Amino acid sequence: MSENWTRRDMLKSMGLASLGLSVTQLNAENFIKKQYYFNYDGDLPKPERKITAIIAGAGNRGNVYGNYALKHPDELDIVGVAEPIEIRRQRYAEKHEIPADKVFYTWEQLFEIPKFADAVIITTPDKLHYGPAMKALSMGYDLLLEKPIAQSWQQCKDILDLATENNRIVAVCHVLRYSPYYRKVKETIDSGVLGEIVSVQHMEPIQHEHMSHSYVRGNWRREEDNVPILLAKSCHDLDIMRWWLGKSCEYVSSFGSLKWFKEQNAPKGAPLRCTDGCPAEKECPYSALKIYYRNRTYLHHFDLPDDKNLWDEAIMKNLEEGPYGRCVYHCDNDVPDHQVVSMQFEDEITANFNMEAFTEYYGRRTRIMGTMGDLVGDETDLYIHNFRTGEVTQWNVHENADISSGHGGGDYGLARDFLHAVSKQDSSLLTSTLAASMESHLIGFKAEESRHTKKIVQVDIRKV
Repeated sequence: MSENWTRRDMLKSMGLASLGLSVTQLNAENFIKKQYYFNYDGDLPKPERKITAIIAGAGNRGNVYGNYALKHPDELDIVGVAEPIEIRRQRYAEKHEIPADKVFYTWEQLFEIPKFADAVIITTPDKLHYGPAMKALSMGYDLLLEKPIAQSWQQCKDILDLATENNRIVAVCHVLRYSPYYRKVKETIDSGVLGEIVSVQHMEPIQHEHMSHSYVRGNWRREEDNVPILLAKSCHDLDIMRWWLGKSCEYVSSFGSLKWFKEQNAPKGAPLRCTDGCPAEKECPYSALKIYYRNRTYLHHFDLPDDKNLWDEAIMKNLEEGPYGRCVYHCDNDVPDHQVVSMQFEDEITANFNMEAFTEYYGRRTRIMGTMGDLVGDETDLYIHNFRTGEVTQWNVHENADISSGHGGGDYGLARDFLHAVSKQDSSLLTSTLAASMESHLIGFKAEESRHTKKIVQVDIRKV
């Protein structure tokens, strides 16, 4: 959306500025206006002691939680790392001053020595969540576990059973639950100002270049090597809808496919790589030369040298030899580039979710319809229409929250609560416990069953 749009333009685009409606503060008695400042100047709890943790996987997400330790060294100390890529392993060990005997090539090596920390933060690739999670739990570690939990429903259950048996704390990185914006949506629903919730429409726009980077050329392009894209990319969304409603999903149906990123849609004469003289390269929105070399975006998987003067050569070498230089129409990808999921929740609530690759914009879009009001949001602004009074309230996350980390503040919000829960050994201090995250994963697995069978599928966590 253009930065030049005014709030009135926004309202007009959503039909909220018609009939002379004013944007004002919601005056329903049961709606509590709250601002969210994610810092420690107020009453937000710190862990009772410094927590020690080991990182399994020193890529992007491993560095997110590692950076929390650098920012709050009195709360978290990273004392070990396991990472097979040498440059990542070296950089991580140096940054956190990890001794050589606690730096490991694989996660298996990490667990060959006795337990030496409070927790393990598992940020390995999706297909490598199950093994380290099970081993860490068996050795008595608490876990911060990146989503998705595991590659199959049975593996998810195995992790839950072992965590329960060993009385370990496991937080799943459903970071949106900790974002001020998403908490404000939850607060609005729970306040009753919308009345009884009737229907939800929610969309995740992946953004077309992001789709090409991660799910066509990148690590998550093949379902067999990871998990279905619905869980790899959008289990956040299934989880947040379940959390918002506070009710169980009963039935699910889903449709979706890989429509565009395949060989028959390649421009005439397109070679296997964008660097091999493609006649359509200058006009192609997915050109690797444009995305990575000219615009220098999505470079976090390239492990570039510290000296930026060497970047041109390093980027070009990667495009000529690595996966990110391939033509998007000549890759080995198989995950859908669009998918819809329809759900029926308890109390006759219907919900639809769209995962869409072909957008220019990011920022999830949400509409929630209730008997006494409706809500429209785009991860920045919320518009709440009160049917009782005819008033519309606008709530802007940047005006009402201190966003100090990714996912709208959710990354550090999760880290803070996880450390607090581990220090007190009290999982009730977490929003996204393993047990709480199981049902949304089940919705995802059942949605994939529906997509493949073209049938409506029952969702009942008591029967699986």
